[in-house]
Amino acid sequence: MERKLNLRILKYFGFLMFVLAGGVIGIGQVFDSKLDKTGHLTVMLLLITIGLWIFKPFNLPFSVSGCFFMAGLLAIGVPSNIVFSGFSGTALWSLIPALFFGVALAKTGLGRRIAYFGMKSIKVTYPNILLMWMIIGIILSLLTPSITVRVVIVMPIALQCVEICKLKYNSKGRSLILITAWIMAIIPGLGWQTGSLAGPMLSGFYEAVPKLRGLVTFNSWAKVLLLPIVIISALTVIASYFVLKPSEKLNIGKNVFLNEYKKLGTITREEIITAIILVASFLFFVTNSIHKIPDASVCLMALFLLTATKIIEVKDISTGISWDLVIFIGTAMSFGSVFAETGVSKWMSDILVELLYPISSSPWIFMPIVLVIMFLWRFVDIAGFAPTVAIIIAISPEVFSRYKINPLIWLPLLCIAMNSFFLSYTNMFALVAQSNMKEKGWSQKHLTKYGIVYFVVSLITVIAVIPYWKNMGLFG
Repeated sequence: MERKLNLRILKYFGFLMFVLAGGVIGIGQVFDSKLDKTGHLTVMLLLITIGLWIFKPFNLPFSVSGCFFMAGLLAIGVPSNIVFSGFSGTALWSLIPALFFGVALAKTGLGRRIAYFGMKSIKVTYPNILLMWMIIGIILSLLTPSITVRVVIVMPIALQCVEICKLKYNSKGRSLILITAWIMAIIPGLGWQTGSLAGPMLSGFYEAVPKLRGLVTFNSWAKVLLLPIVIISALTVIASYFVLKPSEKLNIGKNVFLNEYKKLGTITREEIITAIILVASFLFFVTNSIHKIPDASVCLMALFLLTATKIIEVKDISTGISWDLVIFIGTAMSFGSVFAETGVSKWMSDILVELLYPISSSPWIFMPIVLVIMFLWRFVDIAGFAPTVAIIIAISPEVFSRYKINPLIWLPLLCIAMNSFFLSYTNMFALVAQSNMKEKGWSQKHLTKYGIVYFVVSLITVIAVIPYWKNMGLFG
């Protein structure tokens, strides 16, 4: 009880600090030579909103805190088309129907069938189980960008797996299997634009900056991110096996999982239709450079077909996805346009771009230092990393102008750091998994060790891939 009270006090105190900082800037007009009144008030609203997102002092949903930000902008005279620009861009309209892909995957049982099919097809050893979770994670990532859905699908099956294997709570074997199943539902999909929530979200941030429009496409995303994500996924699984090497033996046959697969029955009409629509959508994404049909168009048509074939029903439209998340992301996607309109982008560029000067001379210095800073900053920015992403992308054109560092290079840095998980609270999907497993999940100390493995592997990979990015011309 006392601990909860202390946490509540800490939340309100942290939020109050953001309010005070915002008040000093907005009311005091402390940067009068570089920001006008509207710019000062925008920074004030931004700080208060970030405080609401991070500390949630009144348990307000992210969307409602975003409404506060938009209401404030309208009140100080920012044009409505700028305030709501995040909701009119194609990125959000790729995201909304794509989230329903996850609904179809879960509702029809296709996701469970894929996972159980994989588990029944292997000899039950630790390396085989870990490899299969990687493959399952990749397949599910091809079918839906909704990480929450992927986590909700795989965690009950992973939990059943460790229960069948009689792996005790707090044992290394139990944590290794559960955390691997969870992280493989998250990381591999970062390699392509539609493989995770980060794809539509970051694309929207780039589109909000006039100088960056059209820069991020399915192909450009894959060229920059696919190689490092493949390496990180593989090395994380391999390294974590040695760090959390289990002492418990696995003495079960694959018939156990075969029986679970048989319980699903024969594949249904709904599963077949869902598979056809989702696979076709991914093929359209991959071949975008040939047919030129926008991803948003593909996603919207897929939603139409899923609904026309009764996979998605009317009731699913209102309850199937998190509209709180949609409004939160739409609000965050407006940051770039708002910053540009109010002069905040130029003001932030003057400050932050100068801070990058000491490390800008070489990618061998720039990439690892920025990545380390982002991993550390993740302890503070727990609001989906959205505020940090918005600020960095807003200043990236000026960084390119000054130091010839291509704005695309921020994609791997942001995506990799966004999914760090030293502690559960820094990763919303860890909280989703833990909520799903109740008190039967992994050990926190093992999650931290696994998180350190992910950090070290990510750092090594980013350094190793620098020659590849240099060859692409991302560094001047």
